[in-house]
Amino acid sequence: MSTNWAGNFTFSATRTAHPTSVAEVRDAVRAAGSARVVGAGHSFSTIADTAGTLISLDRMPEVFEVRDGSVRVAAGTRLARLAERLHAAGLALPAMPSLPHITIIGACATATHGSGDDIPSLASLVRSLDLVTADGELVTLSRGDAGFDGAVVAFGSLGVVVAVELDVVPAFDVEQRVYRDMPFDALVENVDAVFGSAYSVSAFTTWQGVAHVFAKHRTTDTRHDLAWTGASPATEPVHPVPGQPTLHCTAQLGVPGPWHERLPHFRADFTPSVGRELQSEYFVGREHAADALRALHDLAAEVAPVLLTSEVRTIAADRQWLSPVHGRPSIAFHFTWRPDDAAVRAVLRKVEAVLDPWRPRPHWGKLFELPDPGARYDDWARFAALRGELDPAGKFRNTLVDGWFTG
Repeated sequence: MSTNWAGNFTFSATRTAHPTSVAEVRDAVRAAGSARVVGAGHSFSTIADTAGTLISLDRMPEVFEVRDGSVRVAAGTRLARLAERLHAAGLALPAMPSLPHITIIGACATATHGSGDDIPSLASLVRSLDLVTADGELVTLSRGDAGFDGAVVAFGSLGVVVAVELDVVPAFDVEQRVYRDMPFDALVENVDAVFGSAYSVSAFTTWQGVAHVFAKHRTTDTRHDLAWTGASPATEPVHPVPGQPTLHCTAQLGVPGPWHERLPHFRADFTPSVGRELQSEYFVGREHAADALRALHDLAAEVAPVLLTSEVRTIAADRQWLSPVHGRPSIAFHFTWRPDDAAVRAVLRKVEAVLDPWRPRPHWGKLFELPDPGARYDDWARFAALRGELDPAGKFRNTLVDGWFTG
């Protein structure tokens, strides 16, 4: 892998390692002066970059061990593959992000998430993780252990996670319906009712007066029709990004199907979203949803020239020290940008300024300009201490991440 998924930067590693066993991971770590791990390359910043050895887990053997209410899997497994195997075993993850193409550990390490008032990040599902530390030792950290809540969302800074154990639930079916052109005022004034209307709800908008709402209901739940908001039930499939082919999207129009074929927005066998794009995401406390929506709506004219679409969704709180939803149910504002880095960064500063009253926390794997991310987390110093304990010589550091700790 020479570039990230979006193609907006080239990795600077002098060596790439593709270990085929845990023993080879340990050897690669011991031999490296500096190292980072790359998953699917779906980060939009240099968070996974290194001048040393870039370790990819794409050739590691598959692991799939069903336990009592959990499953243990290889950390580099793609979510789509895990979902297929879980569903065949009658099991499910309670949450799925928009894209099933990404790796399990990449999603967990950045607190990537699905949507739903009662659904926390994927990181909250982790029961244990097997970690190769800077000295090549293999350690297991489990829920309840000291430091565990700091080790899951660690953006690759503590070592190489080679396996994770995740909470699972019985498999379930979902139907997805889209409500077009919901008046923006109706979304703001009824924000709790709209986002509480289904198991998973996403509102897509360009901040110019309307939103398309994707409501994903479990087939065993009562379905709440959103036409009362002034939105129109879609009669044909809708892509979250205007103008893109709907063939790439998961089935809509109320056709029931397995959880993993409905909760993501995009099908695993197609290029997700639009391919070449940039992304950012900010999380604020759930209680500030209406005010934050209005503030971003007022910025529409400045955002529009570089925006493809925005997704708004809710997420339950979790316990992970550096999760953007740590300790607070949140609403997330996701931005899919045109591939123009300079123009996007200029707009990001304006987005961050209007969200500043509500102390926004950024998604770690996406673009942001906030100079003080650590100040937004009560456990930042605890994480810094854990980082120093597990990686005292800084083998897994890089320029971007170090800047968060020294800036």
